[in-house]
Amino acid sequence: MTTWITHRATILAFSLLALLAVAGGVWRFGYGQALDQLARRGEADLALAADRLTAQLQRYQELAVLMAEHPTLHSVAMGEGDSEEARLLLLEAADKTAALDIVYAAADGRIIVSAQGGFPGTDRLNGTPYFERALHGALGAHHAVDERYNRRAFYFASPSFGADGRVSAVLVVIVDIENVEENWRGDRPAVFFVDESGEVFISNRSELLFWQRRGADVGLVPPNGFAPTFRQYYRAGHELWRLDWGPYLPQRGMHVFQSLPVIGMRGETIVDVTPALRLAWLQAAVVAAAVMVFGLLLWQAFERRRVLAIANTELEERVNERTYALSQTNIALRREITEREEAEAALKRAQDDLVQAGKLSALGQMSAGISHELNQPLMAIQSFAENGERFLERGNHHKAGENLGRITQMATRMARIIRNLRAFARNENEPMGKVDLIGVISQAVELTEPRLRQESVALIWQPAFQPAQIFAIGGEVRLGQVFVNLINNAVDAMADVDRRKITIEVENGARLSVILRDTGPGIAQPDRIFDPFYSTKTVGSSEGMGLGLSISYGLVQSFGGNIRGINAPDGGAVFTVELDYWEKDEVS
Repeated sequence: MTTWITHRATILAFSLLALLAVAGGVWRFGYGQALDQLARRGEADLALAADRLTAQLQRYQELAVLMAEHPTLHSVAMGEGDSEEARLLLLEAADKTAALDIVYAAADGRIIVSAQGGFPGTDRLNGTPYFERALHGALGAHHAVDERYNRRAFYFASPSFGADGRVSAVLVVIVDIENVEENWRGDRPAVFFVDESGEVFISNRSELLFWQRRGADVGLVPPNGFAPTFRQYYRAGHELWRLDWGPYLPQRGMHVFQSLPVIGMRGETIVDVTPALRLAWLQAAVVAAAVMVFGLLLWQAFERRRVLAIANTELEERVNERTYALSQTNIALRREITEREEAEAALKRAQDDLVQAGKLSALGQMSAGISHELNQPLMAIQSFAENGERFLERGNHHKAGENLGRITQMATRMARIIRNLRAFARNENEPMGKVDLIGVISQAVELTEPRLRQESVALIWQPAFQPAQIFAIGGEVRLGQVFVNLINNAVDAMADVDRRKITIEVENGARLSVILRDTGPGIAQPDRIFDPFYSTKTVGSSEGMGLGLSISYGLVQSFGGNIRGINAPDGGAVFTVELDYWEKDEVS
């Protein structure tokens, strides 16, 4: 007995170790894959932020180059022009470009005129790095905290050449960095730009401004006070940070950086790795649960075989020792075991038959809908063909031609139905790209049209009142699946109401918005409708497992969009799908 207990304990311990090893391996692999995806997304976000920043700064650089040779400024530099006229010219340029100030200075550093006024002739720019570089005939650039305005500023200095080819004056455009940051402050993820001295000068997180990287340290420390918690480590070839830098920064993040020699800085971002950890733990938990279930089934099978083997051994020993009555008992026991096995086999066959019946029922419903959609044009083709034959016999070629044209229309309609079904059924592996949103919604409406008629649901979708084509970023088949799921869910929700109507609209705003309204009872728990396996339908019914909206949420998120559901004030549910335009807005 003690040996048997020890044997079982050894097997159990080994099974647990194997389970932990498998789950750990799945977690490690899944975490690495998720980190690879986060790294690609972080690099793309950082590149977008860097391009946006450099584009905005280059606009002011071009302004400095273009205005440096303005005749009005030349005249003032020579002492012949009107200083007030030159100041108004610089002020107009500063107002139109949102520049902090525009200064025109002589070669000796003396300020001749400034857009914001001040005291020309008293302040001097000589000795500043951007001004000295401009004196050498090159474009000067520098960043610092402007003492006059107490604001972070970027300076662009462009030389103005005199008749002798030497630099006679310098035009300096002063850029307000806060105005540049205004358009993307608070965006995800956290992005900051570090200069050559290791100081954070530009960021979409104001709490990181002026933090410094000291010496060979990787992390940042604030200019004042103690250094917060920071630790650097690597996972799957990616640099990860554990930090406590404030409520708007992740506690665990991936560090991604990119050099920006154009502006003399280095762009860096911290991408939150919490979704990757959550996904890795979910994958490990699913695999561990599957392995555990398999192990329990295998353990139960071995235990059953062991118990049966022991019972058979005892029965065989008793048969040899006991009387005919005990033999009859043994026979009865065997008969009971046989009947039980037969009953289990019959139950399994009945379960298989039920599963097969469910499959055949679903296939029958699908076939009925397809047959109904194709049968009408087939009957119409037959009728037009017979009429056309009679018209040909009578010599009425005009009428026969009309019937042939209608046959072509019916065939085109059948081809469109089959094409939509095939497009919806195929497995799309293509990456996201340019998608005709109006066409995708129209295809989804055509696919669900048989069920809408069957359930007496009125669907209001008028693409004729929309633009001919609206292009969004996404996948055609996956986006079509989202709208089919939303329409089907709306039909299910209106099963017990008398007034059944679905309205689909497209709004053009900052983002594309597709709004789907129904006249159902509304959403019982709006904050849970996108959770997996959440459903208001009867448990165990054939109407769904509560995965439709969860899958739709994941698909829209993969396009970079958003989906939300709320209750309308006058009743019913309203679902909004937000997508990005294909033509991305350029920051001017």
